[in-house]
Amino acid sequence: MIRKKVLVTGGAGFIGGNFVQYFVNKYPEYDIYNLDLLTYAGDLTKHRDIEAKNNYFFIKADIADRAEINALFEREKFDYVVHFAAESHVDRSISEPGIFVKTNVLGTQILLDAAKQINITKFVHVSTDEVYGELDFDLTTFFTEKTPLQPNSPYSASKASSDLLVRAYHETFGLPVNITRCSNNYGPYHFPEKLIPLTISRALSNQKIPVYGNGKNIRDWLHVFDHCAAIDLVFHEGLNGEVYNVGGHNERTNIEVVKTIIHLLGKSEDLIDFVTDRLGHDKRYAIDPTKLEKLGWKPTYTFETGIFQTVQWYLNNEQWWEEIISGDYKKYFEQQYGL
Repeated sequence: MIRKKVLVTGGAGFIGGNFVQYFVNKYPEYDIYNLDLLTYAGDLTKHRDIEAKNNYFFIKADIADRAEINALFEREKFDYVVHFAAESHVDRSISEPGIFVKTNVLGTQILLDAAKQINITKFVHVSTDEVYGELDFDLTTFFTEKTPLQPNSPYSASKASSDLLVRAYHETFGLPVNITRCSNNYGPYHFPEKLIPLTISRALSNQKIPVYGNGKNIRDWLHVFDHCAAIDLVFHEGLNGEVYNVGGHNERTNIEVVKTIIHLLGKSEDLIDFVTDRLGHDKRYAIDPTKLEKLGWKPTYTFETGIFQTVQWYLNNEQWWEEIISGDYKKYFEQQYGL
């Protein structure tokens, strides 16, 4: 039997990394190729347990390097692409928007061209609810797949641009695609620049925890394992050309999230430090996942169970945490892969 080749871009990142582990373990009949440039947030230590498996392969490459990507696709003849690779930190996009355009827009277009040339079976593009802009605080309103794209940050604008390119390649060239747009994720192996891992790391070291503005901005939180299961379903059952929203109906204000973590760790709320609000900070995100639920998906984690397990995971994986904080994982890259 000919084995199917699945290219996962950004597989050293947070969501992509969890997805790589999920797919390698669940589908031994697939060969999973993890492509990542290993920029500052890239971490391969999370894959120590799957490195020896015969269906896992790592490729260090830049999705914005057209010659390199074209040669890779011609050589390997991938059957599927699941595209996570992206610059994703909103604060960095405000200070360095050009990096986000290069990776998220140009990189996606290069991947689409390469996929088109080898007649890929399916291209799954993993996007974000941030492309829809913001909702007000009316808790009866939600983003649907029909909501117009109105991004407000350079990050979300670059993701919206890549979404439109994926759609255009489907409409113009007939490329078989799906787009998923997910709410905020949390869970294991989250790089400590984002709210939840940052709060955990600061609280554990009794450092001040920065909270933008008054902390009342609302996000819809989804455990990364539920997100992986959703992408798995779209990968196998998603209708060609369709967009699927992924959300768990777990809306919380930022300050609620921070206080929950502080209390789980037995720390004082005195650690909270309200700081100047982020430029263009969206008020609220909330996803209506009805379309995906009709396909057969349901989240398994409530926020209460998920955040408790996430905090426990960080407490139980101090070695990984310390390696990420200290940068020692870079030595591991060099030793394991000759980087």
